[in-house]
Amino acid sequence: MSEELDPDIAAILSSAENYTNQSALELSFSKNSEPMDDEQSSKKKSIHNVDLSVKEFAPITKFTNDTPSDVFNDTKYYKIALTGENQSAQRVHQVLSKYLTCQDPKDRAVYRQQIVTAYWELLRGMVGKMNNPNVPMPKRMLVRFGVLLPSLFKQESKEFFSKIFVENIEREPILYVDEWFNEIASGRMGNSATDEKRQTKTVNMTPDQAASAEQIRLMQLQSKNSGKLQSAENLLSIKENERSMLEAELKNKIDDLCDHQTILGLEPHRQGYSEMQRRSLSDITALLHRLSKNDKELSKVFEEFKESKETFNSLENKINASGTTVAATNDTEAVKIEFETVRQMAKMTIGRRGNQFPIFTREFYHCTERGTGSRENVIDVLRWVESLDPGAFQRIHKNIPNRIVPYVLLVPTYGDRGFCWEPFDRYNRVTSRGRIVVPMYPKDLKIAVLTAVADLRWQVAKEKASYYWMEEGLTGQYYQHVEQLKLKGDLKEFFIEDYILWMTKESSGVQRLDKDVRGIFWRNMPFPKTLKEDLRRRSLVYDELCKKDANREMSDGY
Repeated sequence: MSEELDPDIAAILSSAENYTNQSALELSFSKNSEPMDDEQSSKKKSIHNVDLSVKEFAPITKFTNDTPSDVFNDTKYYKIALTGENQSAQRVHQVLSKYLTCQDPKDRAVYRQQIVTAYWELLRGMVGKMNNPNVPMPKRMLVRFGVLLPSLFKQESKEFFSKIFVENIEREPILYVDEWFNEIASGRMGNSATDEKRQTKTVNMTPDQAASAEQIRLMQLQSKNSGKLQSAENLLSIKENERSMLEAELKNKIDDLCDHQTILGLEPHRQGYSEMQRRSLSDITALLHRLSKNDKELSKVFEEFKESKETFNSLENKINASGTTVAATNDTEAVKIEFETVRQMAKMTIGRRGNQFPIFTREFYHCTERGTGSRENVIDVLRWVESLDPGAFQRIHKNIPNRIVPYVLLVPTYGDRGFCWEPFDRYNRVTSRGRIVVPMYPKDLKIAVLTAVADLRWQVAKEKASYYWMEEGLTGQYYQHVEQLKLKGDLKEFFIEDYILWMTKESSGVQRLDKDVRGIFWRNMPFPKTLKEDLRRRSLVYDELCKKDANREMSDGY
């Protein structure tokens, strides 16, 4: 950024000096930029319901809108964004003005640090308004992209951001910050897990507060039960499909068995069983045994599903009968708690020595259009990740793999690393979504997403192994390898760096990992079969791993 003040910025700052006396202005924008209301949203697939039948991300056909929004061209954008935000907005305005006009590098560094504190205080008062569908678009874009002054855009960047889809067209659980707080405030999504438990004081509560607290407790129980319900229903569908396949095979066998050719010259008499038909008798017997076993398993699963369904309905009725609709209210306490969590998340994407500057500016934004962490770009990277690591979002329950995509929070920071905040909801370990965080303006978006997925992979495997995480499964094997090498440092960081090499180098046949680590990843995070076959033709190293796979399958040890 030039040391001289941009004339456009100066003009906007000048016109905004008395913004506190202005009323909030309504901004009209194109239909494609208009946020969906609750009625429209309810008609579409909810991002909170996990559909276990979906096996992959749909391909992104359009990364940006054809028609740009004019929100960033509005000359009153700055005033609208800051109007009605009390003293915190005034503080941001004053410090930003000094920062942009200051010529002394030392003073600029001081003002830059002051902007960080003032900006987050501004956001503290704004995020609770994000569930209001009538909130002016500049306020929403400030929370979503960190854009306070459109004049800090380069022209090409302004055009790109104007074309980013505002709505969640893909209906995936990938959310911008304003959408995240909208879901928290409306009660459709619970707070992110923290070490400090949220205290609910029952003493001195008003009747309405007590009713609301009771409903929250019931909703937590319902969330915990919904995991069992979804898992039971999924298992029930699998067993029903297995029965249908066995019955179809049995019908074909019996039809073949009952087909007899006439004996030439001795009509209408027919031939006895052929050699193939005699062999099918034992096949039919085996099918009947399998059907009998399937019926016992199906009956057991059906009872589990029925019990879970009755519990779910009972809790649903109690919630509806309470007369208090938490989802229809603005849970200010939840928003306050989540704000502190999101602020911590933003800091973690940046790191201690990273760029903490919170406002979008061409001085620090150096991403390409496809390298910017927009929703569509992140989904495209996640789709690539899943194409190489099919088990990245799978959780095993009763030997059934369930694909559960985590919530992804896109934070407008200049950080380079994503991470996993929680692998799953503490009330529902079976089918709840975990939570990962991805910075929107990293040096390399693919690496930022990979660090988040690697962290998720590690935490899910560690939780699965529980107390035996240093002995069993992915984490146990990797821990023992690091112990053998006597490496010092953060074990999870070693894993994340190796996972990045696994996905970016080893997947294309470039050997960068230690032999033992390659074997651990090959067994626990296998590539798709087609890729394995391609790799074995490239190198004897991968061919040897494929041979070991075949040996394990033959010995039933795989």
